[in-house]
Amino acid sequence: MPNKINIRQRQMVYRKAIERFGPPNQMIKAIEEMSELTKVLAKILVMGGEVSLDELIEEVADVTIMMEQLRLIYNINDEVCEMMDGKVKRLEGRVK
Repeated sequence: MPNKINIRQRQMVYRKAIERFGPPNQMIKAIEEMSELTKVLAKILVMGGEVSLDELIEEVADVTIMMEQLRLIYNINDEVCEMMDGKVKRLEGRVK
């Protein structure tokens, strides 16, 4: 397992990637990664789980990395956190 890195280190790498490749390319990469996760989830549902847990973990990680970059590109981290809080509270009400 690779060495753990903290959120500041991640954000530094994300910012470098955004600077090097440009926001439009990182947005395209986000779309590609979400598509790959969609395919893995579809395989799990259609093929009864013929996907390794490692493959699912990898795709979830890839999508998470790209979502974190989108939050930086648009400077919307606080707003996303607030929206998530509201949605989790609504979900909490639904599952009670």
